[in-house]
Amino acid sequence: MNRAFFSSMTVTRFSLVFSVCLVTLLVWGCTTGICLVNDNVTAQPVTTATTTGYNATQRMDREVSEGGPLSFDCGTKYPECDVYCSICQDYYGNPTMNCLSDLYKHCLQTFTTEMSSLNTTDWCVWNKVSSFYSNFSHCSESMADCLLIPWPNSLVERFFVEIHSKFFKDCPTEEFSDPPPAIMFALVITPICLIPVMVSLVVLKTKNGDGNS
Repeated sequence: MNRAFFSSMTVTRFSLVFSVCLVTLLVWGCTTGICLVNDNVTAQPVTTATTTGYNATQRMDREVSEGGPLSFDCGTKYPECDVYCSICQDYYGNPTMNCLSDLYKHCLQTFTTEMSSLNTTDWCVWNKVSSFYSNFSHCSESMADCLLIPWPNSLVERFFVEIHSKFFKDCPTEEFSDPPPAIMFALVITPICLIPVMVSLVVLKTKNGDGNS
């Protein structure tokens, strides 16, 4: 009975040891194999794809941003001159007045937006609209200078007329009002003072003429 029990215990212990060793070998083998496979799968393709894809995208962006050379002279007074000239070349081929007219529409749109931010009763208050008026003038002048078109010109005058007819037509004007009292006095007294002087000069000239004869 003791011999049978001892044999049973020996077989059980050997089976347990064998099982532990087998599990350990399997775990070590699987871990090593999976790591090697993951390293081979992830390392090489990711590096290659990232490098190649980034360089291609970067090169494409650079080629698009550079654009072609201009076929005409462009002003350099303002930093945005390259943009204005590129627009005229892409859509008109040259810095024509039609291109300048379309560019001026952006200035007019900005001016209209700024004026719309005020109440209509404030449109006739110069202190509130002077900055908007100056911004439009600067915008139109910079575009003309970039395209090497003289400013002012008939086109910008037409835009100013449009602005005045839309926003300032109801503003009271003082063009025909009386000037200040000081100016009125100077305008009246000057001819009065000149009359005696002119008479004296005529008399002296007449006497000198009679004496010489």
